[in-house]
Amino acid sequence: MILGGYAAIGAGAVAMFGLHVATGLDPVHTVISEYAFEPDGWLLPVSLTFFAAGAAAFGTALFRRGEDRGAALLVGIWGLCMLLIGAFPTDEPGVPLSMSGGIHRYAAFVAFLTMPVAGLILARRHAASRHARPVRLLSLACLGVLVLVVLPYVVRMAGIDLTNDDIPAGVTQRMVVVLEVAVLALLGMVAAAGYGRGRGRRPVLAAARPPRLHRDRRRVAGPAGDARGARTALGRRRGERAGRVRVCRRAPVRSRLRPDPRRPRRGVHRRFPDLGDGRGRVPA
Repeated sequence: MILGGYAAIGAGAVAMFGLHVATGLDPVHTVISEYAFEPDGWLLPVSLTFFAAGAAAFGTALFRRGEDRGAALLVGIWGLCMLLIGAFPTDEPGVPLSMSGGIHRYAAFVAFLTMPVAGLILARRHAASRHARPVRLLSLACLGVLVLVVLPYVVRMAGIDLTNDDIPAGVTQRMVVVLEVAVLALLGMVAAAGYGRGRGRRPVLAAARPPRLHRDRRRVAGPAGDARGARTALGRRRGERAGRVRVCRRAPVRSRLRPDPRRPRRGVHRRFPDLGDGRGRVPA
């Protein structure tokens, strides 16, 4: 997808360059939109369509990353504006503004504004990337030149008669287009750095938890040597999985020949007559 985006941008650049060579108009005072009225003007919508395809490819790659969806939306809007600019030509010089010319004009303004904003967002979010500084500088340059493009329209709205022959309108417009295409190409590099992340990789298994050592519950019962007296709670659990550590401790063996010190000594003489009755009296 990334390579397809660069191929589309390259094809659009070739078509735009061929348009300038074939028409032979003055690039200093003639804006790009007026090339549509020439015999080879069909190259203009073709070029803009290729640029829109490249923006769609890069915007999709950014959107799949999840963290750059805001910038991806702006790149998609830029591509949509390119299609509108190509589909709705501008008005000829000296003709009042029509609906087609209005759509063309405002779509171009939105496109000129969205691309540098998307570049600044990505440059800030990926400040550690090696592409962050070039993207930031080109985006700021786009905004600076955009002021020069908009300024003649503001002057005309103020009632001052100003034509493209009086200012280098073609130069400023071409500078904005070249800078924005360059920003788009760098955004493709940013998208390529994270494209495919998480795809085609094996899922990382969670680290196996260490076996939990249960407190053994000793049960002293029955005669000495009874194996059941050493059972633990871990051994009695159902569904014991393989690989778990089983902790078993054998209970201390109490001999019949030695009395249990935890029990009272009274009455022991019945079992052991030679030890007395517990009160210091030894039978005769």
